[in-house]
Amino acid sequence: MNDIAYRVEEVARALRVGRTKVFDLIRAGELVSVKIGGSRRVPASSVQAYLSRLIAEAA
Repeated sequence: MNDIAYRVEEVARALRVGRTKVFDLIRAGELVSVKIGGSRRVPASSVQAYLSRLIAEAA
């Protein structure tokens, strides 16, 4: 992932989960998202922060 923000579908594909799970993570505040026009985007930094939290919890 090298872009600054991703579509929900791209995040789902990268995390190997479904779109619904990504929306659940957004609603739960686990992932930050922004709306640009009619599209929802997830900043790359939010995905990295989420993964870092998961790794820290697993340790």
